[in-house]
Amino acid sequence: MSPKQLSALLILSALWGGSFLFMRIAAPSLGPIVLIWLRVGLAGLALLGYGAVVGRLARPGRLWKEYLVIGAINSALPFCLIAFSSVTLPASMTAPLNATTPLFGAVIAAVWIGETLTVRKVLGLLMGVVGVAVLMGLGPIPWSGDTMLAAGASLLAAVSYGVGAVYTKARVQGGDARVLSTYSQLFAALLLTPLVPFAWPQATPSGEVVISVVALAILCTSVGYLLYFYLIMTAGPTRATMVTYLSPAFGMLWGTLLLNERLGVASFVGFGLILASVGLVTGAGRLREGRGSLGKQVG
Repeated sequence: MSPKQLSALLILSALWGGSFLFMRIAAPSLGPIVLIWLRVGLAGLALLGYGAVVGRLARPGRLWKEYLVIGAINSALPFCLIAFSSVTLPASMTAPLNATTPLFGAVIAAVWIGETLTVRKVLGLLMGVVGVAVLMGLGPIPWSGDTMLAAGASLLAAVSYGVGAVYTKARVQGGDARVLSTYSQLFAALLLTPLVPFAWPQATPSGEVVISVVALAILCTSVGYLLYFYLIMTAGPTRATMVTYLSPAFGMLWGTLLLNERLGVASFVGFGLILASVGLVTGAGRLREGRGSLGKQVG
């Protein structure tokens, strides 16, 4: 990766690591649907407003259907699943579970674009399963039906992210990362809107919740997705999903420092196994990804 891409990766990792913290704070108060509707809606409007201010108003153009699909599978669905998990699980647990994204991405890439599943990758996938089992079975949260359901939702979110990354590379040819970031969020908000009246919270949110929503929308989503799609378009989906190496570590750090969440030995062992498995999978081959094949890039 170039120095510019590496810098983008590090900043994105810190921002997305913070998203687990903000969802942990806001999800119990607002609920997953309303929280994510506010997140993607505010983020999309912020990106749209920024484009208008700088004289580069984003228009969806011929790829609007692809942006709609990406909004569904890379924002609306996984965000809601993680927010659902955040009601039960601490940020220091939802973050490492999200690190399994490249594992699912490797399987999806093998099915979709014919990337070979080598012995090393299969071993990596198996190691990832063991890591998740250690994290959930021996971690600081008691084993229960609720925690297993929440963990399953986080893992399903990782599957959705993997699909979204490969779909973006395969279908959004000639796209602009700024336009993609803007309209994927706006379309995600549109898809969630019919559900909002049925999920509206009864209590008025606290100031801490409001601040978390704004930070989640503007920093973690508006800025984060510009960086993420920039990485997909310039470095490819495999390298872009490497953000899951670092963002869970930031998520665990923020949860421990700012929310006083407890980390046990199993937390580090499980997370370490997941990271090692991701290393085996992503280091055992590359997707056939050319630089700049998606046209315009964010500068």
